[in-house]
Amino acid sequence: MTVSTASSEGITTNSTRAERSAAGKALRSKAPLISHGEWAPASDRPDPISVLEEQNRTRLPELVPIRMGRMSLSPFAFLRGSAGVMANDLAKTPVSGITVQLCGDAHVSNFGGFATPERNLVFDVNDFDETLPGAWEWDLKRLAASIIVAGRENGYSAKENRQAVVDSIQQYQAVMQHGASMKSLDVWYAHIDADILMGSVKRKGQKRIEKQQKRASRRTSEGVFPKLAEQVEGTYRIKDEPPLIVHIEELGKTQEHEAERIKGAFDAYVQTLPDDRKLLLSKYHFVDMALKVVGVGSVGTRCWVLLFMAGGDGDDPLFLQVKEADDSTLEPYFGNSVYANHGERVVQGQRLMQEASDIFLGWTHGEVDLYVRQLRDMKVSTEIATLTKKEFDFYTRVCASALARAHGRSGDPAMISGYLGNSDAFAQAIARFAEVYADQTERDHAALLAAIKEGRIQAKVDV
Repeated sequence: MTVSTASSEGITTNSTRAERSAAGKALRSKAPLISHGEWAPASDRPDPISVLEEQNRTRLPELVPIRMGRMSLSPFAFLRGSAGVMANDLAKTPVSGITVQLCGDAHVSNFGGFATPERNLVFDVNDFDETLPGAWEWDLKRLAASIIVAGRENGYSAKENRQAVVDSIQQYQAVMQHGASMKSLDVWYAHIDADILMGSVKRKGQKRIEKQQKRASRRTSEGVFPKLAEQVEGTYRIKDEPPLIVHIEELGKTQEHEAERIKGAFDAYVQTLPDDRKLLLSKYHFVDMALKVVGVGSVGTRCWVLLFMAGGDGDDPLFLQVKEADDSTLEPYFGNSVYANHGERVVQGQRLMQEASDIFLGWTHGEVDLYVRQLRDMKVSTEIATLTKKEFDFYTRVCASALARAHGRSGDPAMISGYLGNSDAFAQAIARFAEVYADQTERDHAALLAAIKEGRIQAKVDV
């Protein structure tokens, strides 16, 4: 994967940090820092409900009402499911011209803890369905907007929410500035682990982190096996929890056909793994599979859980998740991915942005493009609505740190830091944008509720 850091004339891999920083600063003439605070809905802005309806056309029709129901719950839920809507809006905002590998959906619920291959718990970006090289500002603006929307729902004041955004963006600046002084390998190896988080919070916060660590330690294939599987006539089987987990045969012949394609595509997936992972996976045999509903924006895309077992003792399970990878919502604005298979696009983007990725991460193609990883491997997320104000502020700063670290791996920290400078001008501008966009999100959410009430949209609330 090649990610061009910028189009600045004369800047090469031989350029010094000072030269790259100066080139970044010069880009302010193209996109002044304060210009990032400017946004208003375009006169020709697409109807957000029509955008969602268009996305739903390629999704499993029986699951679309669940997607709409989940998005209807709150403005924040709507924001989570409407990355495509926001991408269209961001296309009309200024950018510096510096390119990084984007998450593409960097809202506050798409960060969290997960296990490294060494079984350490780290904090990082954890969703890459939309990943693509593009303007680093887009991820930051989505993160900032989500902070305002989530903060409003938590009952925080406008002043508190604005300050949370300013502090988070300044944290991004600080991490990027530090990265600008680091060697490339040190930037690549940088990470945020539980010990770092523990040292950054007071005793009450440490207790919460310890609780999350214990919870994460149970979220392994072995840990979730009793909850997700049962023994039927001497054979293990994934438990049905309709409509969230359903066996293929209960959905008709069309889904049976897709199930056969998944099984047929598995050998091709195995070939995308390193030889040591192939050997490890060969110790397991296939047992069962079921269709699973995941996330908010992803609901309706095809996602399967596959159960494997090693040996015949029934105590060595492995759950893999096989998930559809569609076109990125960023492609209309940054160009098509260099990867023909969108599963590979997701996998390569994840490997580029994350400090450590799942050992079974790979891709294949069935009836659609697919990527594969372990299910819930020590993965833990934060319930934003349960956070105190201090915890919320800390959490959003950590998200910004993780995003800066991820952007620094593929981009040029010196150029981005040079563009940002040392003032709070950029942070204040992003806060203004976030407030205006949060207002728009609330209007879009209201439009969804109206469409549901009118019968234009079918919605089913499952939580």
